[in-house]
Amino acid sequence: MKPKLIVLTGAGISAESGLRTFRDSDGLWEGYDIYEVASPMGWEKNPTLVQDFYNMRRKDVMAASPNSAHTLLAKLEEWYDVRIITQNIDDLHERGGSTRVLHLHGEILKKRSVLNDTELYPVLEDIQMGELAPDGGQFRPHVVWFGEAVTMIEPAVLEIVQADIFVLIGTSLNVYPAAGLVDYLRPGVPRYIIDKKIPPVKGSDYHLIEKPATEGMAELMELLKK
Repeated sequence: MKPKLIVLTGAGISAESGLRTFRDSDGLWEGYDIYEVASPMGWEKNPTLVQDFYNMRRKDVMAASPNSAHTLLAKLEEWYDVRIITQNIDDLHERGGSTRVLHLHGEILKKRSVLNDTELYPVLEDIQMGELAPDGGQFRPHVVWFGEAVTMIEPAVLEIVQADIFVLIGTSLNVYPAAGLVDYLRPGVPRYIIDKKIPPVKGSDYHLIEKPATEGMAELMELLKK
């Protein structure tokens, strides 16, 4: 039985592949009020704007490539039962070689009907307004918007409570309920944070690696080999 290594990742790991985040000063959400492009209210007000926004995001993801942080996480599967919980909607973990990835906030390369959030369809091209699912509902990106339920949070909690080792990479811990996952770690579990700006966490038992994800993962590999 390999030790279970649970990893929670955020935008910081994708940033080094060129996918900007709305928390950066030059963030990809700049120029857009976040609730106009990432909320049910925004969709109701201007679905074409929201659709176009995510069509652009999909193109960005498809043009990006996994970086060494992604591939090193996949390499850890040689020694650990690695389970990745990501807040990211890209597929860079999968393309980097990781085999067990749970997406908290959906996946940009999948679409679904506005009438059904469980039946998913692959999508690589733009989703058009007027493009309907078999149930007659408009297709929309399979992305969790602000104000929508994070249905994958319970499966994520089930992973977190089983962690033998925990690693946090590139997330500010500002977005809930994802930020609350760290509260479910068992006492005494070794825990590491990799971030170029360490987020506030409860307790002092974290090993802090204040570096970008690629550099931090290289350091973590050395620590875990000891």
